[in-house]
Amino acid sequence: MAVKTSRATKKIAYDKRICKLLDTYTQILIVHADNVGSNQLQMIRQGLRGDSVILMGKNTMMKRSIKVHAESSGNNTILNLLPLLVGNVGMIFTKGDLKEVSDEVSKYKVAAPARVGLVAPIAVVVPPGNTGLDPSQTSFFQVLNIPTKINKGTVEIITPVDLIQKGDKVGSSEAALLSKLAIKPFSYGLVVRSVYEDGSVFSPEVLDLSDEDLVVKFSFGLSNSIGLALSIAYPTIAASPHMFSNAYKNVLSFSVATEYTYKQAEKVKEYLKDPSKFAAAISVPAASSGAPTKSAKEEKKEEPAEESDDGDMGLGLFD
Repeated sequence: MAVKTSRATKKIAYDKRICKLLDTYTQILIVHADNVGSNQLQMIRQGLRGDSVILMGKNTMMKRSIKVHAESSGNNTILNLLPLLVGNVGMIFTKGDLKEVSDEVSKYKVAAPARVGLVAPIAVVVPPGNTGLDPSQTSFFQVLNIPTKINKGTVEIITPVDLIQKGDKVGSSEAALLSKLAIKPFSYGLVVRSVYEDGSVFSPEVLDLSDEDLVVKFSFGLSNSIGLALSIAYPTIAASPHMFSNAYKNVLSFSVATEYTYKQAEKVKEYLKDPSKFAAAISVPAASSGAPTKSAKEEKKEEPAEESDDGDMGLGLFD
């Protein structure tokens, strides 16, 4: 005969389990679990078995266990989980890659019919085509203002129908129509709402960022910080090269505009006084580089001439 466990004993066991998980794992996915059945949840557990553990429970129990564990361990960073435990949510403790775990969770979605009173998570559009229903159902479509025609003894929808908008409640007529057409427009599964890692909480959209996206965002932030540092003349490691370059340009322009000079500015002043020297400096390397090419062509032209002379003598190998 099985021994019935008291509610207090279950709470103590649950508290010990969540405390052990908080000590073992530093990465947690907060998932939304609306319309997720027990069989579906069991399939997700099997898919994540190895590096991840799913913990479901009442929000009040989870919050209480987290607070007690924070006081006993001194790890106050886990208190950042408390604001996330709102609604029908659960926690996935994992040691694996957060992106891979999130993708694995999203695989286990089950199609579901549109039930009356349910808030539509997506917009529902009924496609045109043959419904397979007999002509006696025409009046049903007329009530919903859906244009139809009779084709080969069955009702056919002429144009696409925007039946339900995202966020609207499903009515009895819409639910009945989708049921007649055997359409299951919705799919449900665990949805990652927040990510906790070593005390930091961030949106799951961050997991979709690639290395290229991070480089672009970093470069954009770096350019903004350099611009700010230059505008307020505040030296930073990133802005210092630009500051030295701008300072040198200012000193050089001052030297060019006045009689004050220094070693590095003398050559610039010399070019400004006589620009032809600058043009000559450019043309000399070009001319020198072209000379070997010309001589090489001349040598190639001379070689065939020698061969032709030998040929004119009429001498062969056995002569």
